[in-house]
Amino acid sequence: MSTIIICSLIAVCLPYLAKVPLGIAMNRESRYDNKNPREQQARLTGFGARTLAAHQNSFEALIIFGVAIAVVLATNTTTATVEYLAITHIVARVIYCVMYYINQDKLRSLSWFVATACPLAMIWLAIP
Repeated sequence: MSTIIICSLIAVCLPYLAKVPLGIAMNRESRYDNKNPREQQARLTGFGARTLAAHQNSFEALIIFGVAIAVVLATNTTTATVEYLAITHIVARVIYCVMYYINQDKLRSLSWFVATACPLAMIWLAIP
């Protein structure tokens, strides 16, 4: 069960870690605008726009993973397979962000698919 909890902690931190390259891109654009960051983010292009998309998608991915974790814990179906799926989800999400940053769309889409399939499989395995 500790693997599931550690993966949950990492998943919760990923959107905030994905904000680091976004902050760097915003600072390069015209110094980080802490008064109007959303306006500044809307003006980003290229690398900056991709970092914003990776940051936002990290929050979206957290929803499905969080539900999967809740289902697994509520049904007490924490098996080795579920733990491997949770770890795979985290690894795929990190790869997803990196592929977004370096503009590798096909590998990014593949990692998104893997990262999304893992929590779906976790929920599926919890069905009695």
